[in-house]
Amino acid sequence: MSVFARSCLFAAFQVLITPPFAVIALLTFPFNAFTRYRIIRLWTRSVLWALDRICGVHYQVLGAGNIPARACVILSKHQSAWETLAFQVIFPPQVYVIKRELLWIPFFGWGLAMTSPVAIDRKAGMRALKQMLAQGKERLQYGFCIVVFPEGTRTAPGKRGNYQTGGAAIAVHAGAPVLPVAHNAGKCWRRHAFRKYPGTVTVSIGKAIDTQGRKADEVTREVEAWIEQEMGRLEHGAS
Repeated sequence: MSVFARSCLFAAFQVLITPPFAVIALLTFPFNAFTRYRIIRLWTRSVLWALDRICGVHYQVLGAGNIPARACVILSKHQSAWETLAFQVIFPPQVYVIKRELLWIPFFGWGLAMTSPVAIDRKAGMRALKQMLAQGKERLQYGFCIVVFPEGTRTAPGKRGNYQTGGAAIAVHAGAPVLPVAHNAGKCWRRHAFRKYPGTVTVSIGKAIDTQGRKADEVTREVEAWIEQEMGRLEHGAS
């Protein structure tokens, strides 16, 4: 079966399971945030299973022992939609910093709202920043990790975006550690691409970075240096 045909079958699987899972997600409203998260994550596990079986996209994790016991801010490379799914399985319970508009998407957005994301209005300027810091600290204190893509958007393999300080600012504000993550998901699931190419995605997790007494831009530069160096290794096939 061709890559295109497999990708069509995978897309059909997503279309079939997403509406009923969205209903299930809405029905989890009476439960606490962690219970809702674990139930809703069944959708993610189902999609990853289909991606593996239908499209042949597998993954491996390096440095899993670096994940701290306490809630942290995960600062990661962003190449595709794959990591937004796989991270839910690889890392402890987590929330994302997202655009508020995503919550308005039928079915998907409704389910997403039940996962307690840090949803901000990017057009709100300083008010959005204060909202992000306050909500981020609240989620960390509750026990959720926070996933932030510091480049702000998906970048193609081999490309480098402008690293923003928002994720590090949340960590500094809350006194939480930062966990740098590199991966090469873009080689299998490219940004804005329908086709899913078979292969093994490597996720590399660096050592947690202490943010106590540090500035957000300083932490961001350290994260950027590690991620980009590690991306070079991954792109050249190192393991």
